[in-house]
Amino acid sequence: MNATQYLEGIQKQFKYYQSLGEKTIAQLPNEQLFWQYNDDSNSIAIIIKHLWGNMKSRWTDFLTSDGEKEWRMRDAEFEDDIKTKEEVLIKWNDGWQCLFDALDSINETNFDNPIYIRNIEHSITEAINRQLAHYSYHIGQIVVIGKMIAGPSWQSLSIPKGESSVYNKKRFEQPKHKAHYTDKLMDDSSKQ
Repeated sequence: MNATQYLEGIQKQFKYYQSLGEKTIAQLPNEQLFWQYNDDSNSIAIIIKHLWGNMKSRWTDFLTSDGEKEWRMRDAEFEDDIKTKEEVLIKWNDGWQCLFDALDSINETNFDNPIYIRNIEHSITEAINRQLAHYSYHIGQIVVIGKMIAGPSWQSLSIPKGESSVYNKKRFEQPKHKAHYTDKLMDDSSKQ
């Protein structure tokens, strides 16, 4: 796999997790984005604020500066000070835009550049994979919280319970082919 293939695949994975978060947000009344299980738990809004702070720090000047910026206020990311869905979505979109802009700046000529996060050297793939794992962890939290809030009205973002056999049958009826696994997942989840 060359750098271009890796970058195309990783962008699809990030977009898939972005879509899971957005589909969760879309299922909830605005005020539920701020619901916390208890005072020690994070709301969806707080998790999004943390994702935003991490994304802005890690992906701003991705190729030329340490991923933990001096201006980042990580502890403040967990303060419950966002009050509207609009503020949540501004941070959500700003963070993802920063990430995708940084990924678009990577090419065959700079793919071997070292990336530093808190003074620890990473290859570009290590730095990207680190963030993909971090973001998927938090998106999973957003989905679980959203599912708890929505209760029986929750619309599944993956294969619904009890429908694995039908889903697999449909998939195996197709001939073997080359595709990115998220292509079909995003198509299927958007139809539910």
